[in-house]
Amino acid sequence: MVATAPELAVSRWFNTPKPLSLAALRGKVVVLHAFQMLCPGCVQHALPQAERLHRLFADRSDVVVVGLHTVFEHHAAMAPSSLEAFIHEYRLTFPIAVDEASDTDAVPVTMRRFGMRGTPTTIVIDRAGRMVEQHFGQIDDLALGVLLGALAASAVPPPPPC
Repeated sequence: MVATAPELAVSRWFNTPKPLSLAALRGKVVVLHAFQMLCPGCVQHALPQAERLHRLFADRSDVVVVGLHTVFEHHAAMAPSSLEAFIHEYRLTFPIAVDEASDTDAVPVTMRRFGMRGTPTTIVIDRAGRMVEQHFGQIDDLALGVLLGALAASAVPPPPPC
């Protein structure tokens, strides 16, 4: 059985006029790219991939790319004001959430909810809100494209009987 994706816990949003939620995005395929701006794999591969996907699906309303800046180390260097400059410099245009800091440890709330091991992590959520892929590290463009194409072509499953 595929698990329903937990909700995002966000302290701030960039590149969106209003906050997003996974619940509100049901009916769409969601690609969640978790990153840190000081992560070389994120900067070199994951963020350019996310931006390409965002631009590729810009004319469609059924696939959404969301960035998640999830800081679990070097907290002082990766404040939201630094992220704002980073987003501008790298010309990132997709919605980006700042993962809510935990009151108990260095791992932020959404990162813990999803059981992420680090960054970059790519999570794909189907139209029914189920997490169908979670990939730590670089995910191949073609492999991700095949998965997204299949999910985008599929219909929303009917709700379970009451």
